[in-house]
Amino acid sequence: MSSISVKNEKLDESEFFNIRQEIVSKWPTLNEVNLQEAINYHKGIPREKNLFDLISDAKKRGATIIYPRGGVALVDDQIKLLLHLQNYGGADYLPTTVDSYTRNESFDSARKGIEQSIKNGRSRLNGFPVVNHGVSGCRKIIEAIEVPAMLLPGTPSPCTAAEIAFGGGYTGLLGGGISDTIRFTKKMPLNEGIQNYQYVDRLVSYYGERGVKIHREHTGFLTGTLIPPAIAISIIVLDCLLAAKQGVKQYSLGIGQNLNIVQDVAALKTVPLICTKYLHRFGIEDMELPVGLHQWMGAFPPNEAEAVSVICLAAMIGLLGNATHMTTKTSHEAIGIPSLESNAFGLRTTKKIIKLLGNFSYPSDPRVDEEMYWIKREAESILDRVLEIGDGDPAVGANRGFEAGILDVPWAPNLCVANKVLPARDSSGAVRYLDTGDLPFPKDIKEFHLSKLKERAKKENTEVDIDLAIHDVTDIARSIIN
Repeated sequence: MSSISVKNEKLDESEFFNIRQEIVSKWPTLNEVNLQEAINYHKGIPREKNLFDLISDAKKRGATIIYPRGGVALVDDQIKLLLHLQNYGGADYLPTTVDSYTRNESFDSARKGIEQSIKNGRSRLNGFPVVNHGVSGCRKIIEAIEVPAMLLPGTPSPCTAAEIAFGGGYTGLLGGGISDTIRFTKKMPLNEGIQNYQYVDRLVSYYGERGVKIHREHTGFLTGTLIPPAIAISIIVLDCLLAAKQGVKQYSLGIGQNLNIVQDVAALKTVPLICTKYLHRFGIEDMELPVGLHQWMGAFPPNEAEAVSVICLAAMIGLLGNATHMTTKTSHEAIGIPSLESNAFGLRTTKKIIKLLGNFSYPSDPRVDEEMYWIKREAESILDRVLEIGDGDPAVGANRGFEAGILDVPWAPNLCVANKVLPARDSSGAVRYLDTGDLPFPKDIKEFHLSKLKERAKKENTEVDIDLAIHDVTDIARSIIN
């Protein structure tokens, strides 16, 4: 366990600046961030390049907007990538995915990666080294594009990247203290990841209190492999409560899909209801909660035609579930880091689905209602117990919850996770619990999931055992033609 004791308390300004002093000492470019100067810079950025405003407007209109992932080593190449995604992909806002060295705050290694990229004439990093390029590099990007940009740090250590990105004009950041710690690290204590995101969210509110709106988004897909919706929603709610306490005013609830229309639509419709309920319990009623969809985060088929079919189904689910924004994937996911052309291809594919479906809405469906009923009961069973053992504090409850197995995430690498929960698909493709581990579910919930898996086993003349789960992990990626 970490020696850090973290509670859900807002950092006051003196504590915030004490932490900040340590953060900005980690690399020379961080000392270039002057918060007041950055605030003034943001106020000169056109409204149409502010992500908070873009998402707020889309939510009010009932529209679905899209963006991809993407990051390369050099500033000019990142601009080239983003302009292609903007002009040829039709992205409504643009990403900057951070490289692995920066995610681990190995800035000298990132520096060497930049040098090798210049020497070799191509990116030698798997993302954009935002801290090394500093505020000036970020502003060059922001001034070259016409739409908002969001940082995708992909780490439980996002403080340094956030400082540079916000200082450089980025108006959004993806990630959560609980979710990113358990899915990206093996040994980092959960307390440490929570504390890091408390700082980032306090930084967001510091800007907000001075008139600069910054969007925050959660990564609800977790490990991206057959995550039961209630588990994802429980962690989304806990991370949202932590962000709200620091003063964040807009927090997207990002759902990772399982490619089952009924269950995914039910999850998209349920997450804002549950999140609103628990925010109200904590006296918070002024937080915007747009819902985001992350297209399939599991293994993709290597065949390009089959990969496109996954993207099309993914896009349709987002529309039917009334997602405000959607993160797109590419037909080259199984091959390696996607090219800018394949990234734009995924955007255009999704955009066409949005246009074809138009204003179509999912009709009333008792199957969706039933899924919502079970998801709601499961998520609330977890959340109520977590808050109970945490004496009402979501930070304390999250730590104690993982220790007790009340919170659990399939396939998670972090040592704080029990990894007793085992998911598998039923005969319709919905994700069920093969093993609920120590999740605090009543008997009827466990029996419901087991009955669904027994139906599949009977249909396929097989057993309800771990082989179902092993098969399902790679099923979407499996080719339809041998």
